[in-house]
Amino acid sequence: MRYTPKQVEKYQRQRYITFLEKVTKNLFKMFRDETTTQEKFLKKFQELKKKLDEQVEVKLNSEYHQQMKSYIEQLDNELKNEFELDNIREANMTLLNRLQKLKNATSYKKDKHKHREKNQDWG
Repeated sequence: MRYTPKQVEKYQRQRYITFLEKVTKNLFKMFRDETTTQEKFLKKFQELKKKLDEQVEVKLNSEYHQQMKSYIEQLDNELKNEFELDNIREANMTLLNRLQKLKNATSYKKDKHKHREKNQDWG
C-alpha cells in the first residue's frame, strides 16, 4: 500500500512532536531527581539530542511546540559551555514548568462556556 505525501508528512509531524515531548519529560525527570549526576545528565541529554536531530524536522505551528524546540536548542547551547548541574537545575525546572503551563492553557474551557454554566438557573 502506498502512502500519500500528506499521510507521510502527518506521520513525521506526529513523530517529531512526540519525540520533543519525550525529551522535555526526560529533562524534567532528570532535573527533579537529586541523585542525577552531571555526567549521567550530559550523557542522556546528548543521546536524546542526537536522536532528535535524526528525526525529520517539520514546521511547528503551535506556540507550545515552538517553545519546546527553542528550549531544547537553548539548553544544548548552554551545556556546551562549562556548567554546574546544581546551579542550572532550578532555572530549568522553572522553564519546563512554564512550558507545561503553556500546554495546559489550551485545555481549559473558553470564557463563553464558563459564563453559561455560572449563570444557569437551577430552580
